[in-house]
Amino acid sequence: MKAIRRFTVRTVLPDSIAPLSKLASNLRWSWHEPTTRLFADLDPAAWKASGHDPVKFLGSVSRGSLERLAQDAGLVQRIQDLGADLDAYLTAPRWYQTLGEDAPRAVAYFSPEYGISAVLPQYSGGLGILAGDHLKSASDLGVPLIAVGLLYQAGYFKQALSRDGWQLETYPVLDPNGLPLTLLREEDGTPARVNLPLPNNRRLSAQIWRADVGRVPLLLLDSDVTGNDDAARGITDRLYGGGGDHRLQQELLLGMGGVKALRVYERLSGTAAPEVFHTNEGHAGFLGVERIRELMDNGMGWEEALTATRANTVFTTHTPVPAGIDRFDQSQIRHFFSAGLAQSVPTDKVLALGAESYDGGDPGKFNMAVMGLRLAQRANGVAKLHGKVSREMFSGLWPGFDISEVPITSVTNGVHVPSWVDPELTKLAREKFGVATVHDRDWSRAYEISDRDLWDLRRRLRSNLIDDVRRRVRAAWRKRGATDAELAWTDNVLDPDILTIGFARRVPTYKRLTLMLRDPARLKALLLHPTHPLQVVVAGKSHPADEQGKRMIQDLVRFTDDPEVRHRIVFLPNYDIAMARTLFPGCDVWLNNPLRPLEASGTSGMKSAINGGLNLSILDGWWDEMFDGGNGWAIPSANPTQGARTREVYGPDQRDDLEAAALYDLLENAVTPMFYGKEPPAEAGSAGPSDAPTGSLPSEWLEMVKHTLADLGPAVSANRMLRDYVNQLYRPAGQSGRAASANGYAAAKELAEWITRIRDGWSAVSVEHVDSIGITDDPQIGDQLKVQAYVSLGSLRPEDVSVEVAYGKALENDQLADPRTEELVQAEDLGSGRHMFSGTIGIEQAGPFGYTVRVLPVHAGLASKAELGLVANA
Repeated sequence: MKAIRRFTVRTVLPDSIAPLSKLASNLRWSWHEPTTRLFADLDPAAWKASGHDPVKFLGSVSRGSLERLAQDAGLVQRIQDLGADLDAYLTAPRWYQTLGEDAPRAVAYFSPEYGISAVLPQYSGGLGILAGDHLKSASDLGVPLIAVGLLYQAGYFKQALSRDGWQLETYPVLDPNGLPLTLLREEDGTPARVNLPLPNNRRLSAQIWRADVGRVPLLLLDSDVTGNDDAARGITDRLYGGGGDHRLQQELLLGMGGVKALRVYERLSGTAAPEVFHTNEGHAGFLGVERIRELMDNGMGWEEALTATRANTVFTTHTPVPAGIDRFDQSQIRHFFSAGLAQSVPTDKVLALGAESYDGGDPGKFNMAVMGLRLAQRANGVAKLHGKVSREMFSGLWPGFDISEVPITSVTNGVHVPSWVDPELTKLAREKFGVATVHDRDWSRAYEISDRDLWDLRRRLRSNLIDDVRRRVRAAWRKRGATDAELAWTDNVLDPDILTIGFARRVPTYKRLTLMLRDPARLKALLLHPTHPLQVVVAGKSHPADEQGKRMIQDLVRFTDDPEVRHRIVFLPNYDIAMARTLFPGCDVWLNNPLRPLEASGTSGMKSAINGGLNLSILDGWWDEMFDGGNGWAIPSANPTQGARTREVYGPDQRDDLEAAALYDLLENAVTPMFYGKEPPAEAGSAGPSDAPTGSLPSEWLEMVKHTLADLGPAVSANRMLRDYVNQLYRPAGQSGRAASANGYAAAKELAEWITRIRDGWSAVSVEHVDSIGITDDPQIGDQLKVQAYVSLGSLRPEDVSVEVAYGKALENDQLADPRTEELVQAEDLGSGRHMFSGTIGIEQAGPFGYTVRVLPVHAGLASKAELGLVANA
């Protein structure tokens, strides 16, 4: 029989163990090992059956069992202590509280997905995991973040395999009442809602769920509410599940509805309004339009509202390729805004924000990343190389400027260490050094660990992975239709004494899942080597609409099905956080072979590194800046790079053949010999190095592991990342926002008026003539060169501009390499808007030397001299 109505009954806990409720509902448990250990100890079988979900676990424990727990004095004390520890964690001052009054009182963080825990499946890959780690580290550091996203009814899909290895997708519907969420309610108890008008007199309503990620509230908007029509109820059906109008409505709800949800939360909780808004990728870009609407509804003009909004907005781009950016038809945007989404905002102004009005752009498209950049005074990529790629990719928005001057900086991603460090490593640190948890300052102590202790630790982590792999392989084969009689071989999948390679990520084509298959015979030889074998664990999902990605998975699965090698290489379906927790620690080497420079950052290799795994990767993303020759291996790229871009010397097939060959060579000649040391086992799986006497341990390998832990550990920590965001972006944005909004937005209004005047008058600005005085026929190092520039400013004033001389080494095409700049000063008013500016520069290097002069708008309210995209070059 089928129920006509369902609801979730909450567990009522005896008073003595009442803190269990808050310990379960705050997602801090997902990275606080003492709390997860408590739940596991309460009832190991029920904990395992719950999928390690405290909310579900408490719901499964009977009233009688709870009463018995409440009578155990030792257990009650443990629960009370952990409850008090959580209270202190949520309230005590932390790093951020030491920064002083100039730090923003609150920061709003918008992202389309969040990977916090497997029990809250609202993520698809790296973007979501990064966002989840951002929230966790913000909580640990005390950064007053308020996060906003969408609650997807089916999350991202669950992956299985058909008998022939084809990816199959299912979308189990989630019950929000069974998740660690609470519904935001008005004072009268009714669910709080936000509303957006839609075309054809329709309406989109959403209720607001709150998840507590330590100290950080995460607000998730849910359109599956009564009052919405079926189409509107389905807007938040699944993550990245639709295209066209469906995707656009998700992004309108995330951005515009998200700001409305923030305002509801501020009103109901009494918390301070955010002073900085962080847009994590272009999906959330419409939040800027909603903030502009708020200001224009209160009487501001467009330019004033735009100026005030930009002042405290930060935009992070995560994609290095135009194809990865959401783009809509301009007509789609006009259609939805004609419904009254922002009545006070001129629709043409909204369209202009996302217009690809630059060389190579499509004037019929609305580009979400372009809108994000135009709505933010500060922007960043997610690795140093990605910053360079982004400056080049978006350089059309700043014509006349060198690519290096495009105002997009970078903050390299990091990973939340407590979430991804295996408890075995934490236990070792506690036993050896008395360290309760691994902190940034503790990494250097890795050098104090003995080779034997480290080798034994790595073998335990490998063994834990293999136990998990065998369980998952059996389950996957049963789903593919195999019977238990066919699965005896799974008991011997992988070996705890064999070098283990990991590869797990989303499966778009540029990540090249199947590069390892370019020469199947050579891969087989590596897997089955008599003395230096290796084994490989692979996992990853392809987007349901990506047929090419699915074909790559199928090709790999068919290889892993081969009885000759299936004990040495496996593909694990349904890659998620739960799988990752044993996969990253258990692999000795983490493989990453994307097409350079298409990996914006990547963080999977970071998670391996903090557990003592070594990276084997193309120099792309974060590895490009952090590889030092002693923490892993760099796979050579076939095609050379020029600046941030790759020069295509070889075609795709030749390139893949060359880079695959380089990968095989490294595995054969560097990686496996070092792992097995000078006295490898005579037979794979028999007397592995872990059974050898201390003197025969692979000391060179273990030294690399220690170096990786000590040096990469703090560098790849999300705490480092958050500090960078706070110091480089949040604090400056907060100061700009305060200055812009002070005294009734007086500064924003003045800056907006100035920008309008500058733009209106810029066409008359030019460098008419440049004189150089003091140069001889035989210039030498140390000579001084006086530069006089005759500039026409038209209606503008000298104080509106900066006249610069840029100088340095001149290349064959007269381009200046890494030029220095000096500001020229006004020397004479020549009348009729003409002025002479002068200054002196020194010749400090031999060889070809050159200089030029340019005029730029300058104002204290601008974050960079390229911000307005205006320049007059000589």
